[in-house]
Amino acid sequence: MSDRESINGSAERRLGVFKTYKLYVGGKFPRSESGRVYEVTDSKGKWLANAPKSSRKDARDAVVAARKAFGGWSGATAYNRGQVLYRVAEMLEGRKEQFVREVAASEGLSKSKAAAAVDAAIDRWVWYAGWTDKIGQIAGGANPVAGPYLNLSTPEPTGVVAVLAPQKSSFLGLVSVVAPVIATGNTAVVIASADAPLPALSLGEVLATSDVPGGVVNILTGVTAEIAAPLAAHQDVNAIDLTGADAELAKELEIAAADNLKRVRRPQPVDTDGASDSENWLASPGTDRLTAFLETKTVWHPTGALGAAGSSY
Repeated sequence: MSDRESINGSAERRLGVFKTYKLYVGGKFPRSESGRVYEVTDSKGKWLANAPKSSRKDARDAVVAARKAFGGWSGATAYNRGQVLYRVAEMLEGRKEQFVREVAASEGLSKSKAAAAVDAAIDRWVWYAGWTDKIGQIAGGANPVAGPYLNLSTPEPTGVVAVLAPQKSSFLGLVSVVAPVIATGNTAVVIASADAPLPALSLGEVLATSDVPGGVVNILTGVTAEIAAPLAAHQDVNAIDLTGADAELAKELEIAAADNLKRVRRPQPVDTDGASDSENWLASPGTDRLTAFLETKTVWHPTGALGAAGSSY
């Protein structure tokens, strides 16, 4: 047998290399602390991959990573955060085909519809990148005061935000809830769609190779209720977005979140089949999610008395 025949024969017998999906926490790719995985299937029940099944310990580790990253990320200039978000869009553009395949398989969409969803997700990153240094101008400013004072209101990030990603829209919906959180200087602990987690885990790979500092976005997969419960009760989580929770779970999490007065963004009303993420993710997002996790700091400064010679300080 010639070398060429041997090589061709090996090629015919070659086994494909299956992709190993891992969590994304603190800029690294750990397996679940519990060692558990669960099977991810497509809309027809065909096996796609094994995804990590996160534990409570994984959730706590993600919060620690998010808190550690908060100071540097919130302290960066808004312009710099915009550059970083735009870089994520660049990286996604280069891996578009991979995300189209994963979204099509995860959501049971045709290739053309999956491509439209991926294009919209990339455009959404660019859209939020453009808002980073502008949101302060519409959410803050100088206030009229009846007296010799100067009063300025400035928006500041809330802190560590737990985000329950949409269950149906595995990529466009995911980007739509994560990008505005980090655009405004918060850090995020994200619970991906339970049934369609693969696009979220692949997004972690993009974030790791972009300019996003480790810990700014942390991605967990598994049973949503199991991971969300410790996050809602965690004393170092400042806010929670309940988009991916059904009505019953959202109520439980909101009660737990009240213990340390977390800021809570409630999910939209459920649609006819009981799913919680009934939002139209293709619609223009507006600025609602940008302002959802901002706090307003107001500073007063005396301007002195006004006299015949003019103002004095």
